[in-house]
Amino acid sequence: MTELAVHPTPIPGLLVIDLPVHGDARGWFKENWQREKMVAAGLPDFGPVQNNISFNHAVGVTRGIHAEPWDKFISVATGRVFGAWVDLREGPSFGAAYWHEIGPDVAIFVPRGVGNAFQTLEAPAAYTYLVTDHWSEAAQAQYTFLHLADESAAIPWPIPLTDAELSVKDQNHPRLADVVPVPPQRTLVIGGNGQLGRALSALWKDRTDVDVVGRDRLDLADPASLDAFDFSPYAVIVNAAAFTAVDAAETTDGRREAWAVNVTGLGRLVEAARSHHAALVHVSSDYVFDGSQDVHGEDEPPSPLGVYGQTKAAGDQLVATLPEHYIVRTSWVIGEGGNFVATMAGLAQRGIDPAVVDDQIGRLAFTDDLAAAIDHLLTHRPAAGVFNVTCDGEPASWARLASEVFALTGHDPARVSPVSTAEYYADKDGIAPRPAHSTLDLSKIRATGFTPREQLAALREHLRTGAPS
Repeated sequence: MTELAVHPTPIPGLLVIDLPVHGDARGWFKENWQREKMVAAGLPDFGPVQNNISFNHAVGVTRGIHAEPWDKFISVATGRVFGAWVDLREGPSFGAAYWHEIGPDVAIFVPRGVGNAFQTLEAPAAYTYLVTDHWSEAAQAQYTFLHLADESAAIPWPIPLTDAELSVKDQNHPRLADVVPVPPQRTLVIGGNGQLGRALSALWKDRTDVDVVGRDRLDLADPASLDAFDFSPYAVIVNAAAFTAVDAAETTDGRREAWAVNVTGLGRLVEAARSHHAALVHVSSDYVFDGSQDVHGEDEPPSPLGVYGQTKAAGDQLVATLPEHYIVRTSWVIGEGGNFVATMAGLAQRGIDPAVVDDQIGRLAFTDDLAAAIDHLLTHRPAAGVFNVTCDGEPASWARLASEVFALTGHDPARVSPVSTAEYYADKDGIAPRPAHSTLDLSKIRATGFTPREQLAALREHLRTGAPS
């Protein structure tokens, strides 16, 4: 009996699966689709949602070549067919062809955009396939077709097409030279108006497969906005949107909005990613910790002090339920727009001498570095999980960093007065608790080949190129 095995083919992502078939005098039995065993053997965890059967009553029935906007898992319940596939996706393998005979002991995994066809060799043939999306007329409009007799593919049909039974539509499909290649699925950036969204827009400005949307197009706080948005074109979603007003989150209205965006809305986004088999990149925060540890690793259990941290910790748990996800945990974010560095530079220029907290310790994270780390993760695709991303170097207090800003902008760093957190907030109401230690362990992201910049060098570069004030 054949052992379960998954084999690659010359078409990237097209896989041949050997299926064990148990038989005796009564007939045979097989596990046609067994998620746990097949994923362990190397099949993608593709999540089928619909099962179709094509019954073919005569030898020579030939169907195709159709490239569809979903993944397919093909097998035969009875009979035998000759299967043929042509890569119609944009890229270097466009036009590559492969063929394989399929009986009850063989299955084929066909990725989105690869043209699929078959010819009945033994009838009746019940050709069955699992797909990753529900059929609709809108989905059918996205099919890409190739003529069965295309000379470039040169498929050696066992029964000549002149003697085969073909539909009129299949006889009128274009040759390869006239086929518009299936474009790759797109990348969606949510929160495009924020600091990280702007950094991702700048990094990916030359990519034609990236869509960046602001809150006017996709609002995580609005269920109707999420329900109306079409996520089907996207293989990757980067969530750069969040409610980040940590003090406002302690108020009645702010608490509701923080949960609406960071948990409820994110939960809907997670389900959209799940139903469309998209990878989700989500940005987390040092506020998921209470700061009692000097350095926080990715595996440290959450221990948030305030509402904002609680919502971020809850959101992280939702994202982690996806098979393809990257939670990018960061701290002390600096980018284009209002932020600590811009505030300190502005105070220095206006002659204001600030008191700054000196007992909260951590590292800065510049949005250019966060964007570069996200790009790195999506390019290299390490195993799903949490990745800490900030600048590297000696951790410092806010007061130390404020002094560096003053010095780097040509002002006396002694104008910055270090104070404790308790002193700084002594006469202020409605202040969220802050973690005393926000330093994140960077060894995991380094192990992927990404090298974070040293924070003072990054700060110097940021100010040299013009920090917003």
